Amino acid sequence: MSEWLVLVIAMVAACAVVVVITFVRERTASEDEDPGETPDVIEYMTMWIGVVYAIVLGLAIAGVWEARSAAQDHVQSEAQALHEISERVRAYPPDIRDRVRADVDAYVSQVVDVEWKTMADHQKLTRRGTDLLERIRADVTDYQPKTDFQAQAYQPLVDQVAAADLARSARSNSTGATMPLVVWFGLLGGAVITIGMVFALQIRRTTRELILAGLFSALIAFLLFLIWDFDAPYSRGITASAQPFLNLFPHLK
Repeated sequence: MSEWLVLVIAMVAACAVVVVITFVRERTASEDEDPGETPDVIEYMTMWIGVVYAIVLGLAIAGVWEARSAAQDHVQSEAQALHEISERVRAYPPDIRDRVRADVDAYVSQVVDVEWKTMADHQKLTRRGTDLLERIRADVTDYQPKTDFQAQAYQPLVDQVAAADLARSARSNSTGATMPLVVWFGLLGGAVITIGMVFALQIRRTTRELILAGLFSALIAFLLFLIWDFDAPYSRGITASAQPFLNLFPHLK
């Protein structure tokens, strides 16, 4: 099911719940009930509950957005390190240089064509990708420089391999959801309480009140969907992309 279809269903369902509860409450309300007699303390509590929940939602959205941005940075760092390896290895003899570049291309192809889908579907990296990165490491570190020029290029190449490995590990740690279950419990529970307080104000079946209550509920549903969509940086609709690999290795397209 498309993420955007989930969003539409959630927002429509939130509005429908408000309308249904309002109609049921209208039918079961006593004849002498006056909606204008809502105690001031309830209005005060409703206001502060809304303010507190808005702060919590804002912090949650900022947290998942930061996690998504960090995931994209990991991809950029990994692609840049591999690009540097491919460029700096020109100081090595042709046979070593061609082997290193071929292994880098094979690793990038594995990440873009296979591993990215594995991350989205199973929230993990592939063993093949790990093996290919180890092959690159062996190509670089096992070579013994024979000239001063090659010796000067050796340590930067080793550093770039370490940087690629570090970025890959960070990408692995970012494949799953970033929001703990206890936070989701608070977000969903807070949504129920916040929307429920609307009915504590004795909302009636006027068109204006129904529209405002429905829009308020749909907004909360949208914000919760946004948090859920950002929560898995590589798996859902608005995800970190493999574009840095494609930009730096255009010949692999």
